[in-house]
Amino acid sequence: AEELVESGGGSVQAGGSLTLSCAASGPISRPYCMGWFRQSPGKEREGVGYIDSDSDSSIPDRVKGRFTISRENTKKIVYLQMNSLKPEDTAMYYCAAGGGYCATTITYGFDYWGNGTLVTVSS
Repeated sequence: AEELVESGGGSVQAGGSLTLSCAASGPISRPYCMGWFRQSPGKEREGVGYIDSDSDSSIPDRVKGRFTISRENTKKIVYLQMNSLKPEDTAMYYCAAGGGYCATTITYGFDYWGNGTLVTVSS
């Protein structure tokens, strides 16, 4: 199975920035999609960024203009750059991976998930 390890979470004041990292190891091979999701208590999990092994990426409208997703070309490492953070961005952030390009993976679901990294934004 693919193992995903997130890092980079922490506490920050509103308006600040954080960069999350996700390192994947395991058998998953190209094409694959990696995504970032978040979930806060009482709310549904929601996607905040997706990128595939060809570096095609998408950012949902809810965080577009503030979040950026990128990856290292030769490694299964994905970053989520979060700027202009707001208290409502407070959540557990999870990295996920799945085979296929993101259009397919987003539709049919991600196969592997990390344990998450907590982001807390104070006002």
